[in-house]
Amino acid sequence: MAIPSRFLDELRDRIGLADVVNRRTRLTKKGREHSGLCPFHKEKTPSFTVNEDKGFYHCFGCGAHGSAFDFVMETEGLNFREAVEKLAGEAGMQVPQDSPQERARAERKKTLYDVVELACRYFQNALRRPEGSNGLEYLQKRGLSEQTIGKFRLGYAPDRREGIKKALGAEGVKEAELIAAGLIIKRDDGSTYDRFRGRVMFPISDRRGRVVAFGGRTLVADKKIAKYLNSPETDLFHKGHLLYAMDTAQVAARAGQPLIVTEGYMDVIALYQFGFEGAVAPLGTALTEDQILELWKILPEPVLCFDGDNAGQRAAARAAERTLPLIKAGVGLKFATLPEGEDPDSLVRTKGVEAFQEVLDSAVPLSEVLWNIEKNGGATDSPEGRAALQKRLDDHVRRIEDPTVRGHFQSSFKDRVWQLGREGREKGSGSAWTPRAKRSFKPQKPQVFEGEAKQRAVKSARVDLTRSREEILLATLINHPDVFEDVGEKLGSLAFTTLSLDNLRQEALKTLAGEQGLDRDTLRRHLRDSGFSSELDSLLSSRVYEHAYFARPDEEPMSALEGWIETYELYCRRDLQAELEDAQRQLAADMTQETFERFRALKMQEQSAAERNAK
Repeated sequence: MAIPSRFLDELRDRIGLADVVNRRTRLTKKGREHSGLCPFHKEKTPSFTVNEDKGFYHCFGCGAHGSAFDFVMETEGLNFREAVEKLAGEAGMQVPQDSPQERARAERKKTLYDVVELACRYFQNALRRPEGSNGLEYLQKRGLSEQTIGKFRLGYAPDRREGIKKALGAEGVKEAELIAAGLIIKRDDGSTYDRFRGRVMFPISDRRGRVVAFGGRTLVADKKIAKYLNSPETDLFHKGHLLYAMDTAQVAARAGQPLIVTEGYMDVIALYQFGFEGAVAPLGTALTEDQILELWKILPEPVLCFDGDNAGQRAAARAAERTLPLIKAGVGLKFATLPEGEDPDSLVRTKGVEAFQEVLDSAVPLSEVLWNIEKNGGATDSPEGRAALQKRLDDHVRRIEDPTVRGHFQSSFKDRVWQLGREGREKGSGSAWTPRAKRSFKPQKPQVFEGEAKQRAVKSARVDLTRSREEILLATLINHPDVFEDVGEKLGSLAFTTLSLDNLRQEALKTLAGEQGLDRDTLRRHLRDSGFSSELDSLLSSRVYEHAYFARPDEEPMSALEGWIETYELYCRRDLQAELEDAQRQLAADMTQETFERFRALKMQEQSAAERNAK
């Protein structure tokens, strides 16, 4: 049977065209589009573009053009149904099968869109009738303009047990359809009643702008009555996947506005009215993994805006925890904290646009949120306290699956814990160092190399170590070309000290950039055919492997990547070694407070780097 177009639309929304294409060719985001080298023909200058908004890719060089399904068909040799099944499996969706049940379900879903749309109009009309005057007055007191009320299609559910059943029944809607749409509730005895009664109604739309569900706010101050009530899960509505106002926010965000996640409907609407049109909100639950992934399809770094009270901070902590396994290079979250007692709605209405913009401007990244949570989770003025802090931070870091991101988080946290210890030591030791006889600590004259020959030996040793690390970096890439996407840009920014190695580096990078997915043997053959046989024989040998087991061709890719990153960080610290040796010589020649402080600061940097590497 033909696959329903509604299923294909939903699948396109979930997978993200750029994510699909990025598996085959490295894309760079430029404005509202992505660009990269075309995977369908060899080229040195990118002419391949991906437009997420319009849902197609196009190559201006060879003319390749199509959707995500076309891309998978062309690159993997699949037919249309096979491509859909592959992408659906990755998105956790089941392709409809040719059965009477599936045909009936597809028809029922089509009908439900019509039912929910009729319900939305019913609520909108009720808001303008005398029975909806309390609802309209509430919205006006909250400062909403007529234009805003109309934009979000706000309405009112009359306080009747069978109001919507009778109104939509007159339009030919069956009771079973109202139940399936979540609009009425059926008791065990067979009687029914309206789910929403006496509530201001907020229609919930999917990314295409189709109404799929509702949220209702009561106007009665009764603790026994839920303040907000949402539609149940239906064939149209899955609350853990959708975000309120995403259809509007995605347009604004792609036009340059920030993508802001708030906690409630009124926050979103108030921000929109004051010009922040990229606001969304989860639907009665904490932010889910699916919703985070949806946000990243729009912007790589949305801002989560939480209330300044304890509940808001707990929500921020939960969002941070939930994001860790998902985060990868190129995407993240920022966290904005409102003044205590304020929410986005109240702040923007009482303090103005500038006050809320200041909150956005002060937003901090995910790593800062974790640091603040754990730093405030116990005393850090002792080695034991700092060790406990490091343990808590390490527990977070281990949950990050992306090795590049994990390495940077770990490095940053260790540096900051070390800095806490340094500040504590300086605070405990009093003022700046001055030599006094009664001090128990006396700086020892550091060991230095005297004479031109020994200085040349130091320089030679440093050059040999640098070359060794260059060989390790290059050997790891050649034996594990799959790590190219993670390391190519870093390796491309270096200039090796040996000309032959540098030429080999450039040829390897150029080849991998031009042919995504190249395997190890093909890459080696190409490099030998390009005149680098002797360099490869020297490079891919036990002489290099004995210093870097992870560079061996039989090692796991994850191990190779982690080892490469560690070696790269050591390579980048070679300038620190040279500066340290210079400070050492200056201290030997003229032991003043200034030269000693410089030497000590550099020594601490070296110690911190060594500890990072050891762990």
